[in-house]
Amino acid sequence: MAYIHVDRAVKFFPREDGTEMLVLDGVSFDSKAYGITCLLGPSGCGKSTLLNVISGLERLDRGRVEIISNHRDTGARPPKLGYVFQDPRLLSWKRVEDNLIFALKGMKVPPSEWQERVHKYLDLVGLLEFRKQYPLYLSGGMRQRIGLARGLVVQPEVLLMDEPYSKLDQLTARKLREDTLSICALLKQTTLLVTHDVEEAAYMGDRIVVMSARPARVVDIFDNPFSALERNLDDVHFIEFKKKVLQTVLNLVKEEV
Repeated sequence: MAYIHVDRAVKFFPREDGTEMLVLDGVSFDSKAYGITCLLGPSGCGKSTLLNVISGLERLDRGRVEIISNHRDTGARPPKLGYVFQDPRLLSWKRVEDNLIFALKGMKVPPSEWQERVHKYLDLVGLLEFRKQYPLYLSGGMRQRIGLARGLVVQPEVLLMDEPYSKLDQLTARKLREDTLSICALLKQTTLLVTHDVEEAAYMGDRIVVMSARPARVVDIFDNPFSALERNLDDVHFIEFKKKVLQTVLNLVKEEV
């Protein structure tokens, strides 16, 4: 079991004139354990900054972020994280399977486990037959699937996803969302997904954390009334839930105008 605990997170960035820009303004929430939590907010509000804080790439000025997991109580190693980027960031000179092995090496996974894991996670994303291919010869959707497999192959306690479908065409993105939702439900994967798309948040999120424009604060939190297997974009009840989330976002826009 693992979940993310964010407590009154404050983050400033320096400006060229020597002043500071407030990016995160006392952000607090708990993610879902064994589920997908979506950070929903406008572009530039600080969602990706928060993701970088959670991953350890940035430090807060005040507040704290913790990943609460079973093994933390025993004083063992820190939790493992997987990361799926907006761009897949694959190594073009390495074959598909070697991109996953590169991640396994980085996490010091024993070589005896490499082939089994590579086979399992490429099979999960439907690309096992392409394991010997180079990424440059694959479509954008296929490369993003490899990015997902690379994030999962290290068997992370928390998977971080930074707008992973935003650069894909609508049909490819829809199919990849469906598959990602099924895979994360199957693996019971604790996931934090950043998005500015209301429909994506309503479809993907077991919990939706709505954030304001910069400086970011938490405006509302929704727990999805539909399980991952029950979500149907064309279902009237799901559409009503999506409208509820959308109305919160629209009200927020009106307040900021």
